[in-house]
Amino acid sequence: MKRPEPDSPEAQIRSQAAADWLARRDRGLTAAEQDEFLQWLAADPRHGEWLAQHRRTVGDFAALAHWRLEHSAEPNPDLLAPPRRRIHWLAPTLLATAAAITLAAVWWRATPAAPLVTPSASVAELKRLILEDGSSVQLNLGAVVTTEFSASERRATLVHGEALFTVAKNPVRPFIVRAGGVDVRAVGTAFSVRLDQAAVEVLVTEGRVAVKNSGPSGPNAVPQAPASLVDAGHRATVSLTSAAPPQIVAVSSQAIAQQLNWQPTLLDFSSAPLSAAVAEFNRRNRVQFVLADEELATLPIVASIRSDNVEGFAKFLSVAPGVEVERRSATEIIVRRRR
Repeated sequence: MKRPEPDSPEAQIRSQAAADWLARRDRGLTAAEQDEFLQWLAADPRHGEWLAQHRRTVGDFAALAHWRLEHSAEPNPDLLAPPRRRIHWLAPTLLATAAAITLAAVWWRATPAAPLVTPSASVAELKRLILEDGSSVQLNLGAVVTTEFSASERRATLVHGEALFTVAKNPVRPFIVRAGGVDVRAVGTAFSVRLDQAAVEVLVTEGRVAVKNSGPSGPNAVPQAPASLVDAGHRATVSLTSAAPPQIVAVSSQAIAQQLNWQPTLLDFSSAPLSAAVAEFNRRNRVQFVLADEELATLPIVASIRSDNVEGFAKFLSVAPGVEVERRSATEIIVRRRR
């Protein structure tokens, strides 16, 4: 595989930076990191060449993972054969996208005006909390969680909204989430809790939790039913208006993914049509993109961007050749052909 440039200390620095960015993209970039990444790409054409080479190397290792010694003494050479036909038609798209990225970085540096999409101050942001024990809490829009840890247990209170808890394993210090008088007890697992006016919903994605409607405490408290065990792939719904036991049902992996699709993730578009990219962003965000010209629907998009980075995606489109972006309202962005 040909190197992007001769070996030198500067080349090694560029290669290492590209490898670092590749790893950071795989785990997901924040909105600020996405901007920094695009500016790094635009700063030197060799940056993109090093990034592409490292991606090919990772792809080669992934292909070799399919080879087993019992199949043959040596790997099949076709495993690493380059996809010649695809490269032929994809190259113009990659070049156009690289130009768009370069223009985007220049536009951001040269235009200190207000961002294209300004979120309303009343709209909460998705947040991820890393707790002192290594557990994490992913908050949906507007969710509020407080924590109180002691030597014997770890407690979190979901004040309102929905949150996804990934609990660090510690058998001697259970993790308990309270929501509306309902306690969800875990040792090391992953589950989401949603607090509504009439019910608490617990969706377990890993491990097992114990769900109990503890109700209000005090001398006049009514004895409650024992805790119910909820395994991974199941959802428990606990009524806040009655003492009925939790209703536990099995949930398919597709339904789980749909329920938790509010979590931000890295969207990697590889020559995907603009209509598909827009649909993915619209499905995950309050702000909606509207394609005003049908011919733009098939425009190929090559980009990696966080699913919650609506502003970054709008900026990316605004500097694409022949594309014009207009913010019509706080929740609507129009994408049309440049006039």
